[in-house]
Amino acid sequence: MKRQFLFALYQTPRGKLLQTMEASYLKRSITVSCKQNQLQIGGLGWENEFVDFSLYRSYLILDGKALGDGDALKVAAKAFNLPIQTESMDLVILPHILEFDARRFQTLREVNRVLKPGGELVVLNFSPFSLAVRFQFLWDRKLADSWRAHFISKARMLDWLKLMNFELLTAAEFGLDSYTISHGKFQLGFASVFAMAYGIRAVKRQYTLIPLAAEKRRKIKLAAATAGLESRSHEDRE
Repeated sequence: MKRQFLFALYQTPRGKLLQTMEASYLKRSITVSCKQNQLQIGGLGWENEFVDFSLYRSYLILDGKALGDGDALKVAAKAFNLPIQTESMDLVILPHILEFDARRFQTLREVNRVLKPGGELVVLNFSPFSLAVRFQFLWDRKLADSWRAHFISKARMLDWLKLMNFELLTAAEFGLDSYTISHGKFQLGFASVFAMAYGIRAVKRQYTLIPLAAEKRRKIKLAAATAGLESRSHEDRE
């Protein structure tokens, strides 16, 4: 599926509203220090709505076509082969990149590699049940291909993250005119049915395995009391 579908959707009235809500959610999700390293995979062009590049000078946008805000640092590269040092990033943002990435599993492994232990990951995906998104696809079919194969449900996304030891911090549901945020889990409700997209903010956990050494059994030495008893009985006779 071509990523042009995303930019075409943002030009529609509902898409513009979705863009505004996602920008608000991303702004709230960037909780790292401006001196820490941030990476966004997939340029949007309106990053200045949620990032102040005069403060976040280490904010890097990686895009195969060098898309992204003009004030940001940009690198043209593939998401499934990041030219970035292992465990060097404090925050990684994936704004609607996995739905359009045929090698998204490798991309997730690369994200896991470059994130520091305790680093955070923010993901934006379309809801597979959104009628508005499906209608837009049918309206402009030429901009996409094999759409169904790229739908990623919230449950599946969380399963993938759990396999890589990510822990959910917050989740967002972007509805028709508002969005809701839940902490620690997804909340199923009326908003979930009509949500156009969802967001996930998770933290990378690193668990240290403590090797269990085999316990050596101590040999219990029993003192023979026979000699003592004999000496006592001899004294009693005397």
